[in-house]
Amino acid sequence: MAWIILVFSAVMEAVWATALGLSDGFSRPVPVVVFLLGLLVSMATLARAARSIPIGTAYAVWAGLGATITVAASIALGQEAVSVWKLVFMAGIVGSIVGLKLTHGAGADEGAEEEPAAP
Repeated sequence: MAWIILVFSAVMEAVWATALGLSDGFSRPVPVVVFLLGLLVSMATLARAARSIPIGTAYAVWAGLGATITVAASIALGQEAVSVWKLVFMAGIVGSIVGLKLTHGAGADEGAEEEPAAP
């Protein structure tokens, strides 16, 4: 459940980041309200997810996924040009997030070489 909350939190990060861009320097009231509400919900759900997911992993997933969704929204809204390289790097971020999810809960010493036996 914590991972679902974390993904929702990242979506809300993209909402507030997009609203911030649309606020025109906090001069447009509706985007400012969306920004503030999105920020509040995003932070609260990040904090909730971090109860079960280490903060380093939670923050990396939150920031990476939120940034990727924000770029995708900017492309979809016509505010940013799409390029093959943007798509490649966005896929790299998503791939890294999947890797973090797959390794979540793995032991700290997993994959470490075994110490040689003492003589």
